[in-house]
Amino acid sequence: MKNGLEDVIAAETRLSDVDGEAGRLIIRGISLDHLVETATYEDAAALLLDGFFEQPVAAGELGARLGRARTEVFAHVRTADEALGKMPPVDAVRALVARLPDGEDFDTALRLAAAPAVFLPALLRLGKGETPVAPNPSLPQSADILAMLTAALPSREQVAALDAYLVTICDHGLNASTFASRVIASTKAGLTSSVLAAISALKGPLHGGAPGPVLDMLDTIGTKDNARPWLAEALDRGERLMGFGHRIYRVRDPRADALKQALEPLVGTGQVDLDRIRLSEAVEEAALVILKERKPGRPLDVNVEFYTALLLDALKFPREAFTGVFAIGRTIGWIAHAREQALEGRLIRPRSVYVGPLPRAA
Repeated sequence: MKNGLEDVIAAETRLSDVDGEAGRLIIRGISLDHLVETATYEDAAALLLDGFFEQPVAAGELGARLGRARTEVFAHVRTADEALGKMPPVDAVRALVARLPDGEDFDTALRLAAAPAVFLPALLRLGKGETPVAPNPSLPQSADILAMLTAALPSREQVAALDAYLVTICDHGLNASTFASRVIASTKAGLTSSVLAAISALKGPLHGGAPGPVLDMLDTIGTKDNARPWLAEALDRGERLMGFGHRIYRVRDPRADALKQALEPLVGTGQVDLDRIRLSEAVEEAALVILKERKPGRPLDVNVEFYTALLLDALKFPREAFTGVFAIGRTIGWIAHAREQALEGRLIRPRSVYVGPLPRAA
C-alpha cells in the first residue's frame, strides 16, 4: 500500500504528461512553453476537448459557441441571494454551477466551461455592492472575464496575460481535483457532477489554496532587505514557504517560467505594481539560496503558485478569488478527463486495507 497513492498508476491518458524529473509538461503532444506562446484559451479548450464528443471541436467555432454559453449561464446570476454573497468565492461559484443541468453532451461541456468565467466576476461585484456586468458574447473568453470583472474593456496586454494563465493551468496530470473528476465520471453521473467534485477538491488548501498566501507573505516581508531574515525565521518556525516546492517536480516548475514571461508585458507597459515585482524578485532569490542551504537534499524551487499570485494580482483579482480563477482555466481539463474516463475507463473502485480491531471470539 502507498499512502496518498504515491506513484500508483490509476489511468491511461492522452491529455497531459507531467515529467517531474525533467521539469516538463506536455499537453496533447505540445510542450507547455510552445502552447503558451501560440494558443489562446479557446485554442487550448479545442485541443483538450477534441475527440471526446460526437461533433468535432474547432477552435474557430468554439469562441462563438462559448460566447453564447456565457450569455446562457448568466441567467443564473440573478438567482444569487445574500447568503451566496457571503460565501468564499469558490464556494459560491460551486453553488451556482450546481444549478446547471447534468449531461454528457457538448452543450453541457460548453456551459460548464463558461460558468466559472461568468459566475466569479459577477459574485465578486455583488460582494462589493456593484451590479454584475453581463457577458459580451463577441469577446474572447479572457477579454470577457476581465470586462465582467472591471466593467471596462481590458488592454491587449491584460488579455494576453490572462490567456497565458488559463492555458498554463488548463491540465496537469492526475492531480487531486482531476482524479476526483474522473472518479465521478467513472460512475456515469454526468459532467456537471464531475466538475462539482473537482471544484470541491480544488478548494482544499493542500491543492488550490496557495497563491493567495504568496501575497500575504510578500506583504509581511515588506521590503527587499527583510526578505532573507523573514524567510529564515519562517523556516526556523517550521513553516512552509509559499510558492516554493512541488509534490511532483524535482526541478523548477515549468509553469512558473511561463507565467513569469506572461507577466513581463504588464511590467513593460506600467500596468503592474513595480515595487511588488521588485520585492518578489528579491524574495525569490533569497528563498532559493536559503532553501538550498537549509535543505540541501530536497529540490525546492519556485512553483506555479508564486507567479500565479503576482499575475492575478496585477489583473486586479482579489486574492480570495484566486482559487476560483484557477477553476476557470482547469475546468476544460476536468471535462476532458471526465469524458476520457467515461468513454474508455472502468468504474474506479480501489481496495482498502483494514487495520481496525478484529471481532472477539465468544
